[in-house]
Amino acid sequence: MKTELASSAILIRNGRMLLIRRKNPPSLDMFAFPGGRAETGESPEETALREFEEETGIQARDPVLFATYDLQSENPGRHFHLSVFLVEADAEAIAEARDDAADAGWFTPAEIRALNCPASVVDCVDRLEREFALA
Repeated sequence: MKTELASSAILIRNGRMLLIRRKNPPSLDMFAFPGGRAETGESPEETALREFEEETGIQARDPVLFATYDLQSENPGRHFHLSVFLVEADAEAIAEARDDAADAGWFTPAEIRALNCPASVVDCVDRLEREFALA
């Protein structure tokens, strides 16, 4: 089975998290934290920051590992090892859907639960609410 490394990043502002709607597999048309596959030689942190900027136009910084997941791919025989990071960015930075993102927006935990999201996103939101008292 082929394991692919991937990373995503969570940016929180005023109790809302930045999500993109994916326009390519995996998770086509689902809302997720910006992220994607690692390039050769990239660390998980580098992948998270690069993908975040490619998909939102925002230069994130200071990645802190928050969660990891082993996810089955939509293609049989492959799976992803996903590293999820908390990141920071300048408060005035504006998110724009770019690259693999069809849309980008800021959502509360309750709004995220009503969206079509991967289970890993909902798990992260649940943990963030417990650990950081997001409302």
